[in-house]
Formats: sequence, C-alpha cells, structure tokens
Amino acid sequence: MTWTVVHLNDVVASAWRNGGGTTRELMAWPDAAAWQWRTSVAEVAQSGLFSSFVGVQRWFAVLEGDGVCLTVDNYLHKLTQGDPPLAFDGAAITSCELLGGATQDFNLMVKSGISARMQRVNGSFRMVAITPKIIAVYANKKGASVQIGSDIHPLTSQSFGWAHVDANTAIHVQASDALLIEIDT
Repeated sequence: MTWTVVHLNDVVASAWRNGGGTTRELMAWPDAAAWQWRTSVAEVAQSGLFSSFVGVQRWFAVLEGDGVCLTVDNYLHKLTQGDPPLAFDGAAITSCELLGGATQDFNLMVKSGISARMQRVNGSFRMVAITPKIIAVYANKKGASVQIGSDIHPLTSQSFGWAHVDANTAIHVQASDALLIEIDT
C-alpha cells in the first residue's frame, strides 16, 4: 500500500470558464484527461450556475465561509461548515447562491458505475474495508491521523492523502475537521 499526499498550497489554481471562482485539483485518477474519480478544492467567489457533468455523481462540502444554497433540479439545499456533504447528479441543473462572502468547498466527482461516499470526521472514526477500495482523507483547518492497518499517516492542515486498501483492512481516522472518502475499486 502506498500512501500519497497532496498539499493544497502546492496545487496551482485554475480559473473557471464562467469567472465565478477557481479550482485546485488534488487528484484525478488514473489521470486528468480520463479520470474515473477526482477531488478538488474550489474557491467560489460569486453566485452562479455549476458546470454540467453528465454520467458523474458529485459530492460537495463547505470548508470555509458563510456557506451556500445549492439549487439542484429545483430542490434547495443550504450548506454551511460542518454540514454533511451533499451528493447529487452531476448532470442536474445546479445553481449556487453564496450566503455571505466567498466560500471554499471540497468536491468529489466519480463516473457512473463507481460506488463512493464522503463523510465528515470530527473525532474518531473506525471502519473495516469489506472490499478493496480507495480510502482518502482531506484534513481541513487542523491536521488528522489516518491509520491503515498498522501504518499511521499524519496529515497536516489543508492536505489530502489517499491509498488503495485491501479487503478486511482496518482504518482509523482521528480528526477535528476532515472529510473521509471511500471509493470502491
């Protein structure tokens, strides 16, 4: 098992086509051109429409700022720091209204047919991977500790770590402000 870490400050921001913000892509697997899953942190500077991603399941979580109201296919979802991530169809007509100033948000996108989930970890979370999968953690404002089997991997704030794990692998995440991602392989 190889634990890979990407620090947010080491990733160059790319401007959105609509001018509403920037994105820093933390990981695109297997590569940026033909990704099956990707994670990013976005700086949303103004309200507006989200890009459509047909055949993609999306997760969205507010990291910093006052939060947003996402309207997904006419359903309103108010999201602030600490709220559970919202999962939605990437092809859905989605608009974002800032509740105050700019926000920083975490995004997970996976292609259709891939099972994934994302949840917040504030404290201690333990699990056993029943099947082989990718385990990833984004440590937001404070660091985190990720134990996979007997190996312990510390994460500094605003860093993203991930690894492929085998079935029956014990995972323990300790954090006060982190996101845990599971992607079945």
